[in-house]
Amino acid sequence: MSDSPAPRGRGAEAPSALRRHARTLAAPGADPSTSSTWANARHGESTHLTPQGPPSGRTTGLPPRALADPHLVYDPVAGDGPKDVVILGSTGSIGTQAIDLVLRNPGRFRVTALSANGGRVALLAEQAHRLKARTVAVAREDVVPALREALAAQYGTGEPLPEILAGPEAATQVAASDCHTVLNGITGSIGLAPTLAALEAGRTLALANKESLIVGGPLVKALAKPGQIIPVDSEHAALFQALASGNRADVRKLVVTASGGPFRGRTKAELANVTVEDALAHPTWAMGPVITINSATLVNKGLEVIEAHLLYDISFDRIEVVVHPQSYVHSMVEFTDGSTIAQATPPDMRGPIAIGLGWPERIPDAAPTFDWSKASTWEFFPLDNDAFPSVDLARHVGQLAGTAPAVFNAANEECVEAFRAGALPFNGIMETVTRVVEEHGTPRAGTSLTVADVLEAETWARRRARELAAHTAEARA
Repeated sequence: MSDSPAPRGRGAEAPSALRRHARTLAAPGADPSTSSTWANARHGESTHLTPQGPPSGRTTGLPPRALADPHLVYDPVAGDGPKDVVILGSTGSIGTQAIDLVLRNPGRFRVTALSANGGRVALLAEQAHRLKARTVAVAREDVVPALREALAAQYGTGEPLPEILAGPEAATQVAASDCHTVLNGITGSIGLAPTLAALEAGRTLALANKESLIVGGPLVKALAKPGQIIPVDSEHAALFQALASGNRADVRKLVVTASGGPFRGRTKAELANVTVEDALAHPTWAMGPVITINSATLVNKGLEVIEAHLLYDISFDRIEVVVHPQSYVHSMVEFTDGSTIAQATPPDMRGPIAIGLGWPERIPDAAPTFDWSKASTWEFFPLDNDAFPSVDLARHVGQLAGTAPAVFNAANEECVEAFRAGALPFNGIMETVTRVVEEHGTPRAGTSLTVADVLEAETWARRRARELAAHTAEARA
């Protein structure tokens, strides 16, 4: 068992992909939203905010600290040409659905670059050819020969092949490339560097990678301009649209819905012996294995609570989670007059992706619609916090702030892998994550956060979670 204390101060030097962002962040300075124009530091250009909705004597948007604001449009596209887009994580679930949307709307979007981990080079090559992407990036340098071969097989004689970037910094490079919008569909906290790069380069960020916001919240908030981030998570895209219906001063609370996952209605005792196969059988959504297990533990919902707090600057006590098995209503906003505005669509990620890529325009036929001629039942239940303690724990680490969310996320990622490998039982995931969070303790108040702090905390949390999982596996053997 390791005696190493949890890191709370500045850590070792960050990897080169993040090094340029490893700055100490002071409190926010002047409010950039008091002017309709501000300078783009990277390019020396002017970036214009276009207000949405009717003018009034009241503030219609969310406050400057709110990262996502449906009342503002950051850097609108000039002219009638297609919007240049970079897709990160193109071979994953979000990426493939985004490409489907782009291919069905060639006059609206033009993909300039793709990035992927490198596990599906044939698909990546096919995507590059169909989209005529100029650049293809892979995290794994060892797959470059196979990628070149796959590209050569896709492209005809005389067709120029796209540029290939490879290595752990490749996605970060294309995130800062010349485009209008970067869709970050990478899974996990490795998406933080591309998120920071896109924001620093002045790109509109369609954010599906919730982990980068959660682990690097203060870092993201220091770089992002009002309206620069459009959330792509179905729940936060729903909140984004519902918040457009009123003024921030009139918002009473945010209501985030959860399907309940495959184990809805089970007690903590009944969850003790569920299998990996059980956890991967999500009743509503088709997702990758890590996200699917996060949905089974409801860690995904806990992360979304933190994300909602950061995106919309709403306090944790005003963010509620309710179970909605049908997954038709993706989230709701309750206003002070008693009205509740809900955003509802059949469960399909192409709708939120279309909001992320197209806002403030809506993309016709982006996703399926309801058939109102057929009867349907929509149910809502309170969350069982005893069986699923992850949401309460997420609120706790969100309130601790600092490096606590990074520790929570990193420990969970390791525990999910341990569960998939048979080293931890299902309930052991949250038991182990809770212990790691407790050992990490409370981040020191008043200290600035750096990327190095986040990386050091993540490294410690992963190591400690692996140690605890190994001890559990030995005890169960």
